[in-house]
Amino acid sequence: MNTKPMQTHPHRHTAIVPGPDAAMIDLTIDGIELRVPEGTTILDAARQVGVRIPTLCHHDDLCTAGVCRVCVVEVEGMRNLQASCATPITRSIEVKTNTRTVRNARRHIIDLLLAEHYGDCNTCKRNNNCELQDLATEYGVDFYRFGHPTEPKYVIDRSSPSIVRDMNKCVLCRRCVRACEELQGVGCLTVASRSSRAHVATFANKPLANVVCINCGQCINHCPTGALTEVDQTDEVWAMIDDPTKHVVIQTAPSPRAGIGECFDLEPGTPMTYQLNTALKRVGFDAVFDTNHTADLTIIEEGTELILRLYKALVEKDESVKLPQFTSCSPGWVKYMENFYAGMIDHLSSAKSPQQMFGSLLKTYYAEKRGVDPAEMVVVALMPCTAKKYECNRPEMTSSGFKDVDYGLTTRELARMIKETGIDLPNVPEAPFDDPFGEASGAGVIFGATGGVMEAALRSVIEMVTGHQVEDFYDHANILPVRGIEGARMAEIPITEVGPVPDLIKHLVPDWEWLKGATLKVGVVHGTANAQLVMEDIKAGGPFSECHFIEFMACPGGCLGGGGQPIPTSPEIRAQRAKAIYQIDESCAVRKSHENPVILQLYEEFLTDGPCGHISHHHLHTHYTPRGKFIR
Repeated sequence: MNTKPMQTHPHRHTAIVPGPDAAMIDLTIDGIELRVPEGTTILDAARQVGVRIPTLCHHDDLCTAGVCRVCVVEVEGMRNLQASCATPITRSIEVKTNTRTVRNARRHIIDLLLAEHYGDCNTCKRNNNCELQDLATEYGVDFYRFGHPTEPKYVIDRSSPSIVRDMNKCVLCRRCVRACEELQGVGCLTVASRSSRAHVATFANKPLANVVCINCGQCINHCPTGALTEVDQTDEVWAMIDDPTKHVVIQTAPSPRAGIGECFDLEPGTPMTYQLNTALKRVGFDAVFDTNHTADLTIIEEGTELILRLYKALVEKDESVKLPQFTSCSPGWVKYMENFYAGMIDHLSSAKSPQQMFGSLLKTYYAEKRGVDPAEMVVVALMPCTAKKYECNRPEMTSSGFKDVDYGLTTRELARMIKETGIDLPNVPEAPFDDPFGEASGAGVIFGATGGVMEAALRSVIEMVTGHQVEDFYDHANILPVRGIEGARMAEIPITEVGPVPDLIKHLVPDWEWLKGATLKVGVVHGTANAQLVMEDIKAGGPFSECHFIEFMACPGGCLGGGGQPIPTSPEIRAQRAKAIYQIDESCAVRKSHENPVILQLYEEFLTDGPCGHISHHHLHTHYTPRGKFIR
């Protein structure tokens, strides 16, 4: 069986990039001779020969802005200093990056930025991880040459369940504005007014909770200072841990485990799964569980829902069935749908995210097994995503009879908690996950990377429909056509033969003959700006409208690029995190969701009427409504 890559959509963001047929130009940078394609920026040329030019408004994820001028250089024959990030090379030039004039100009620019930057570094969440602070140190700023604000100019916006905006610390680099527009296609931030009155604002200066923010946190990840941070819930979690009457458990997602090492000076993509289990027990959590179990459960429930939709559409000819089916495990994507494509909300799978599924199971199935009063249980979720804070506060996420997940912690928040206890995470011993769940499958692990949900689903669907091992079609069960960094991509899976219907779903469909000879068409999309392109393609009857199933992730790279992950982020860092996730998958004893023994036990003991049955619909499914009705 082969897959066929289909039309893809590129990333939404753009930069100054030389064309494929660009002429080669000779130049020198600090006396170093080199040759680059015409149109290459001075900044990119300098990087090629190891010459560092400081930047602030520039980010590799975003289009060129050239507004901060920190990256200025001297170019022979030009009267003024040039912003290296925004100056394309169109002729042979000589560039100097470290003359006295350049150094003084950069220092004055930094001084001017500090003159508008209010706040105490020691109490800022970005202390020791702030690009403005680093530049001030690098250029010897030892006093405020142009003064310093003594009073805040703006009221801190704490209205959002996910994001705090303190515009007193903003340096007007516009990276948040560009991330919101270019990466995410949301555009809830803009620069208002001009000259000394210019500031980053929301529509009509409304609180963030009252605009079309999807809570994804990409603005936080791309902010160079502490102007944007996540809502910090660590004190609330500490209070629960310190309360002896509470049974406090935590579930950990795969992406934070592949990223949290960066907060402890490890290389990106260093897995910390089992060291983290030890650290969490030492922090004081009563039990540590793997969110990958409910990722596996999501595959079974969402896959079954897809099969039912296909059966109704293809066999029963039910014209009310909405195809393609969209994944629903990314809360930022769900909020994007509610805000911008309310008329297509029925395309969303009704399956909850793995975070919310686990919360419901913990306060029902686990509580009963453990003999714990769910009213005294506190469920914490370690997630890569600021939108998870919003998601766990949605009022419909209470199928257990209680708030299913009490707190969503970002990777950064948990790293601060671990450091507060004095735990040296990289050097603690490893420990397993707790019973009754234990180890999950590799399919659940790869949920963290773009294409991972689709690959996990295909591993199970191919085996359940054909009756053959997926390894018969793809080496080592690695379905490479749905992996990649393209903003959106398609694949086709022809179904040339079918096998018996597995016992788990035999009560739902009589056989697979109606699928024999069909071609399953799937899509993978990451970043909501790319999602917008795909949604418009579907509305116009384009190639993606022919898909049966599409994975959507709100953030670039998927969850591993989430708004709660360690800062900085870049395409290279996300690639390293993805590499770690796939390596973990390869090492798992079980790599398919439908073979996870814990999931099979759940259907035997708790979800007894099977996937998409009445019990699972109550605990594992929900219904979404248009335009963010459940904002708070």
